[in-house]
Amino acid sequence: MNYIQQVSVLKKVCFSIVLLFSVSLSCFCQVKLLPPPITVDNLICEYKTNPISVAVANPRLSWKLVCPERGIQQTSYEIRVGSNAVSLTKGKDFIWGTGRIYSDQSIQIYYGGPMLASRQKVYWQVRVWDNKNRVTPWSMVNFWKMGLLNRADWSAKWIQDTYVSDTTGGPAPMFRKSFKLDKKVRAAHLYITAHGVFEAQINGKRVGSDYFAPGWTSYNKRIQYNVYDVTSSIQKGDNAIGVTIGDGWYRGYTYNRKKNVYGKKLALLCQLELVYTNGKREIINSDKSWKVAYGPIRSSSFFDGEVYDARKEKIGWTNPGYKDMTWDTVKTDSTIKDNLIATAGPTVKKHEKFLPLKVFTTPAGEQVVDFGQNLVGWVQFKLKAKAGDTIKLYHAEVLDQKGNFYTKNLRTAKQEITYVFKDDSLATFEPHFTFQGFRFLKVVGYTGPLDSTNLAAYAVYSDMAQTGKFSTSNPLVNQLQHNIQWGQKGNFIDVPTDCPQRDERMGWTGDAQAFCRTATFNMDVAGFYTKWLKDLTADQHKDGAVPYVIPNMLDSASSAASGWSDVATIAPWNIYLAYNDKQVLQQQYESMKAWVGYIQLHSRNYLWDTGNHFGDWLFYAGTNYEDGAALTDKNLIAQAFYAHSTQLLINAAKILGKSDDVQKYSQLLYNIKKAFNSEYVTPNGRMISGTQTSYVLALNFDLLPENLRVSAAKRLVKNIDDYDEHITTGFLGTPYICHVLSRFGFTDIAYDLLMKESYPSWLYPVKNGATTIWERWDGIKPDGTFEDPEMNSFNHYAYGAIGDWMYRVIAGINTDEADPGFHKIIIAPKPGGKLTSAQGELETLYGKIKSAWSINNGIFTLDIVVPPNTTARVVLPSVTDQITESGLDFNTEQEITDIKKVGNDEQMNVVSGSYHFVYTLKAPGKKI
Repeated sequence: MNYIQQVSVLKKVCFSIVLLFSVSLSCFCQVKLLPPPITVDNLICEYKTNPISVAVANPRLSWKLVCPERGIQQTSYEIRVGSNAVSLTKGKDFIWGTGRIYSDQSIQIYYGGPMLASRQKVYWQVRVWDNKNRVTPWSMVNFWKMGLLNRADWSAKWIQDTYVSDTTGGPAPMFRKSFKLDKKVRAAHLYITAHGVFEAQINGKRVGSDYFAPGWTSYNKRIQYNVYDVTSSIQKGDNAIGVTIGDGWYRGYTYNRKKNVYGKKLALLCQLELVYTNGKREIINSDKSWKVAYGPIRSSSFFDGEVYDARKEKIGWTNPGYKDMTWDTVKTDSTIKDNLIATAGPTVKKHEKFLPLKVFTTPAGEQVVDFGQNLVGWVQFKLKAKAGDTIKLYHAEVLDQKGNFYTKNLRTAKQEITYVFKDDSLATFEPHFTFQGFRFLKVVGYTGPLDSTNLAAYAVYSDMAQTGKFSTSNPLVNQLQHNIQWGQKGNFIDVPTDCPQRDERMGWTGDAQAFCRTATFNMDVAGFYTKWLKDLTADQHKDGAVPYVIPNMLDSASSAASGWSDVATIAPWNIYLAYNDKQVLQQQYESMKAWVGYIQLHSRNYLWDTGNHFGDWLFYAGTNYEDGAALTDKNLIAQAFYAHSTQLLINAAKILGKSDDVQKYSQLLYNIKKAFNSEYVTPNGRMISGTQTSYVLALNFDLLPENLRVSAAKRLVKNIDDYDEHITTGFLGTPYICHVLSRFGFTDIAYDLLMKESYPSWLYPVKNGATTIWERWDGIKPDGTFEDPEMNSFNHYAYGAIGDWMYRVIAGINTDEADPGFHKIIIAPKPGGKLTSAQGELETLYGKIKSAWSINNGIFTLDIVVPPNTTARVVLPSVTDQITESGLDFNTEQEITDIKKVGNDEQMNVVSGSYHFVYTLKAPGKKI
């Protein structure tokens, strides 16, 4: 019930009381109903709350309105920025103020004040006026702090250990420095990066909560630095700082056991910047005064794990007073390139904790722990043993057909933790510079009991807020959604990897583009993808070719594959749609043009039929059906994505006002489509590859003439029927197939695909106990055996792209592409699949959107929430009788306008607020 209705009901109650008790109405009229408050909250700067290393001159500011009333729109806003929080709240000493700006824009607003200097910290707050001419109180004060904007801001030097030879897989160097402060510190910030991955401590206290910093970038061109506020760790008098560095992505083993991809030597660069209470400043730099030694981490590798010998621990080495006379002096390296950038995306952090689901002995006699979830991270243990005893932890995703520990699919990756006890006291340990993909843990070398008191698994992934929730009345679909989310968590470790367990774990571009739209629903990935796309630009070849993996660790020939390299256009567009981020289009525009230009250069008569392509990767190949295998012509796929990338480039050019490019590439697109139809389509609309993927791509990318599209959609349905309503698409067709079916009126067929439980289907892995998305439709075959272990990951998110359809069609939550970022929302749920209910939620930059429907005895109920400062176009499906909203005829509601009947559906515009629709649902018709 909305606010106006509440007032109406209250008036009726008052009148009834007057009649019953003959009380004067005047006493009730004296009660004044105050409107609900409206406030401003969730202030963010460059997608972060109170960031301390902003590296752009004009950062973008966003906020949300909070108000339970319906129809709340921002009509104007005012931002003020100052150098002192207290003065700012008093309206004094502004650095920059907008004054009252008449605009409904509340996201992606650029700071427009004077140029800010490196390290400068500023405070900001905002207030807004709404469409009822009310002004909010000033928001809480937030801040942002500028990073180091110039190389001259770095006085520190790169320091290294004294090893001359290649030590990949060797001990982790430990760097330390003691220093004394004579004055009390008001503020202290540590600026730090490494060749390798680092973990820092000051006075025995860990710095920050990040793991694998400084993250993975194209190191030879861009290396991030991290910034930490360490004021609470610094003390007057004696202090010490210590930093340990592991191989990480920089020089550790990678695909095909390559090593030293970016360099052979680990190195550290850091400066601790102090501001004393008297205003004076001091910097403690990494330089020749530092010492280095080697301790308990004897080796560390993302693929192989970690070897830790506790007997070699150097107790107290990051505390003041530690004696380091026997430590070596470091050497400096002035040849390292000046390619430092501030950390842009979310850093990797430790998240969920899992206790053992059960501990058991396998038929092979091995002691195994089941954590119940295929996750990415590590195991922490608290165990006792004798000095010199060794324990080994092995990690696996699945058990084999006999119930034994299975690791063949890891290929050469060991995923092994080795720990040597130093004495018989209780040891608490978790690894430092490695992660594993696993559900099962095999413990060797320990004979005592294992349970929740001494074992715990931790999930580790980039620190992205969960934004989406989705559930239905079907438990299998709910588990599928769970698997999709956990596939994303496990593979979003600083870059979007293909898999997190075997000897690969790279940023495969095909997987990243297929899943990108789904990713934007599940989590806040704006900063994550923006950072990664900058590395795509950095590693893109001069001729425009985009490598298969980003950051690129492969040879120069491993580039320019259709559906993979097209991430250059697909990902920026999806991020723009989800967050109305024009800046990402500006940032990537030249890269988008370069990729389309590469295809142009390698096409003949507008036909891209050259080069090497992966095709519809891992499509359903094994078949006994009479119409043959579901193999789609690779060149057909290439031509389809050529058209799609060109269309997205045109879209971006329109948004950015590049009219000449719009005209140029529109003509190119016309010729590409003409070539596609000439080469791959018969005059009556039959594809030369009569597969699901060929029809899906042709229809989804609008390649066919309009008069052939309906018949092509029917051919797609016929193909699905030929496969007994099973899906046969691979990585490139899967993201779009259900969308195409719904678009052409076959949502019932899309539901049939979704609900299928036999192989190949989305629910087949779920029925087989999956807790993440599998790489293959049949990672575990119907007979219980495994697919080829050379390529059989059980945590591979590409097929999880169905999540996009689940949010946008089942729950019906979408953004209007003409007004993206969910400023103009579309809520158009399409029930089916024998579901009796479904619910979707999405936390956008404006606030939470909700769409929850249920069916009970033919009565359809839809509850929606439209956040303040947005509007929505609502489509109610299959309406047969009168619609009520919160118990009233919806036609009488002033917040509901532009009502139209379209077929059996009822369409309308609504303003922000909560709504409760009820009506009788039309019975579904028969399949065509």
